[in-house]
Amino acid sequence: MIFKTKTTDIPGLLADMKKLWDNYRTDEPFVYSFMDELYIKTYVAEQKAGTILNIFSVITILIACMGLFGLVTYTAEQRTKEIGIRKVLGASITQVTGMLSGDFIKLVLIASLIAFPVAWWSMNKWLQSFAYRIDISWWVFVIAGILAILVTLITISFRAIRAAMTNPVKSLRTE
Repeated sequence: MIFKTKTTDIPGLLADMKKLWDNYRTDEPFVYSFMDELYIKTYVAEQKAGTILNIFSVITILIACMGLFGLVTYTAEQRTKEIGIRKVLGASITQVTGMLSGDFIKLVLIASLIAFPVAWWSMNKWLQSFAYRIDISWWVFVIAGILAILVTLITISFRAIRAAMTNPVKSLRTE
């Protein structure tokens, strides 16, 4: 039986329901539960999986940022002479930073173009298992792409600006 009530006296309500149940003279014991508790229990596994995925996502982003920083450092060291020549010929810090950042932004865009269809497909399959589901909007992927580009720019900006600000005479002399 399911009852919908509007009361603040839950113990009194349960006692009245037990009396009503006992009038039926069944061998079944009086067992009750609240719908909100049953509803919460239904999605506990998804909430735990969401928490675990959030933790691993943060760890993954941190590891990716460290790798990206290392790659930018390596690229800047490899292109020291090119950066020095560009600076001598009049390139600004913004132009040199843009040159170093552009390559990595292109890689992030290519990775996004590969990852977004796979993410849409897998999320769509996962959402099909729910009774009440939503459709994934396109703007979610646009925001994710913008955030990925921002994280990339923040990660590489320190090293790229430092490489762009080096004295070109010093960088050309070391080569």
